[in-house]
Amino acid sequence: MRILFLDQFSDPGGGQRMLMELLVAVRQSDWQCLVALPGHGEMFQQVAAMGFATAHIECGPYSSGSKSAADVGRFLTGTWRLSRQIRALARQIQAELVYINGPRLLPAAAIAGLRVPVLYHAHICLAGPVRWLAGLSLAGMNAEVLAVCKLVAESCRLFVDARRISVVYNGVEAPDPVVPRVTRRSPNVGCIGRIAPEKGQLEFLRAASLIHRARPDCRFSICGAPLFQESAALRYERQVRAAAEGLPVEFPGWVTDVYAALANMDLLLVPSVWQEPNPVVILQAFAAGVPVIAYRAGGIPEIVEHGRTGFLCENPEQMASIAIELLADEERRKAVAQGAQESWRTSFTVERYRRDLMESILKIAAA
Repeated sequence: MRILFLDQFSDPGGGQRMLMELLVAVRQSDWQCLVALPGHGEMFQQVAAMGFATAHIECGPYSSGSKSAADVGRFLTGTWRLSRQIRALARQIQAELVYINGPRLLPAAAIAGLRVPVLYHAHICLAGPVRWLAGLSLAGMNAEVLAVCKLVAESCRLFVDARRISVVYNGVEAPDPVVPRVTRRSPNVGCIGRIAPEKGQLEFLRAASLIHRARPDCRFSICGAPLFQESAALRYERQVRAAAEGLPVEFPGWVTDVYAALANMDLLLVPSVWQEPNPVVILQAFAAGVPVIAYRAGGIPEIVEHGRTGFLCENPEQMASIAIELLADEERRKAVAQGAQESWRTSFTVERYRRDLMESILKIAAA
């Protein structure tokens, strides 16, 4: 099979990480692939190092969050150039399927007039004008959709027939058994992810302040960094660091080995304040046996079973209350960790993820 893979970013993110996991399985097949990415980010080098043919496409850069007038103008003019690039790349490889990993690429792909099946891997819920633009593009291409959770799938149903939408939850590899859990005198509560308002680091610090009052011996870690060096993200990081003053909080920066960071934590807090679809870090905590306390947001309730594999809450006060109780009850923490690890083994391994995606691709191409 010949596949053209398209991604809207070449810097690492959740969707890009899951594409890399898929490419590991693709490399073991006899498929011929071309991977096209914008820019010269870290992912571009990784894909090339895996032995895949690569190509550059024009997509952005755009600011995250609300788009400026300059972003809109750049998108409108760039979409036509991008459509010609996509059409040329599909012809170059004689693609039998086009895989799209990012909504920004959908309008250009629709304009390109592709005559092969199109698979859109949906990692987020779209809203507002972007949802309509992406949705009409999907409808125009009669595309198939693979959503990372039921919530994301539901957001596509206005434009795509339900029979053309499937849900494939993310999966993660097992932690390295050589890396032991860190033994500490003081408990450590942490959060992991890019530093951005939607990830809720300020919410984490509000919970940390309450936990610290009850457990002055507790330490805290905020692992992550702002991506793309955008002014808004850097400004938010400064707010987070200012709010952390007076609390025993460490900022290890961006962590490439999440399991090593988790080995130093007793609890992982996930205070996402947006419609978080299927956060990989929760699945990694499951695999590592670190109890998770997360906001009841987005698709998180689809993967966290309250009280058995983790805990769901609504605000920093509830998050802190649950954390204080767990820190005082080691047996309860162990029971939840065991439930989470069992959930990971049965539903969220990277092997299951790769197998389900490969089967979906074959089915779509055959149809």
